[in-house]
Amino acid sequence: MSIDVRRDVELADVTVQFRFTAHSDRGAVRKLNEDSYLASVPMFVVADGMGGHSFGDKASQAAVAAFGAAFPTDVPAAPQRVLDTIRAANDAVLDLTAEADFGAISGTTLTGLAFVDVGAEDNYHWMAFNIGDSRTYSWDGRSLSQMSVDHSAVQELVDLGHITKREAERHPDRNIVTRALGADDEVEADVWLLPAKGHQTFLLCSDGLTKELGDDEIARIVVFHNAQELRESDGLPITLAERLVNAAVAAGGSDNVTVVVVESDVIGPDPAPIGEDTVDRSSMANQLEETRPRV
Repeated sequence: MSIDVRRDVELADVTVQFRFTAHSDRGAVRKLNEDSYLASVPMFVVADGMGGHSFGDKASQAAVAAFGAAFPTDVPAAPQRVLDTIRAANDAVLDLTAEADFGAISGTTLTGLAFVDVGAEDNYHWMAFNIGDSRTYSWDGRSLSQMSVDHSAVQELVDLGHITKREAERHPDRNIVTRALGADDEVEADVWLLPAKGHQTFLLCSDGLTKELGDDEIARIVVFHNAQELRESDGLPITLAERLVNAAVAAGGSDNVTVVVVESDVIGPDPAPIGEDTVDRSSMANQLEETRPRV
């Protein structure tokens, strides 16, 4: 299951050129792929159904379907609509549990990136959000930066200084998440905003990628892929999303693996320099201020 799409979106004052690729694989061990994804302007989402739970695949599909139904194609999203859809996705997963046999549980992690109009000066932003341990990274052409913060037992140990990030990668409790869609009636997502400007690249993935490949190895593959692309005049036979997924499967593939890569170029008036406050948050939902990821 793979896509490679290029799309230009004409807005009132700028043109935004998008390229997004996605690929998903059940891995080398699992019989079923419980990951789902959505890749379509303005919304990009990866959901990882909780392994070992009943209806994990249906949970991730229900969450992604909620986002797919909520946003018109090629139109910037409203931030409040994104927040409302996170809650709707949680309700959709909870409904699966209510309809299932007694004792069955459904759940899924979620990481997402929405192209939004905040209705202020320099109004186009990327709105990122996550629940659980699926991740969103940014790539600046030289280095890979994890934007999201895992909601997991081992991340809490890292935050407390009890273990290092490298130790967390092999910790026996690394599969335990502390937040998920479908776990509670109310869901708390980390949500934050980044101005859309110039060329930007983002990578969304389920933990099937990061279980097998560390950040340094992911970055190495991105650099290699970009170098190969420069040398090819007729396009690559493989996308970056495919290359990353294939590398994770080759490294062990102990879990389902899904990657969505999003590139954007904003062509038009240059936005003002990025400051500490990139939008007038008084006009935004309080959740945007309260749930920005931990540093």
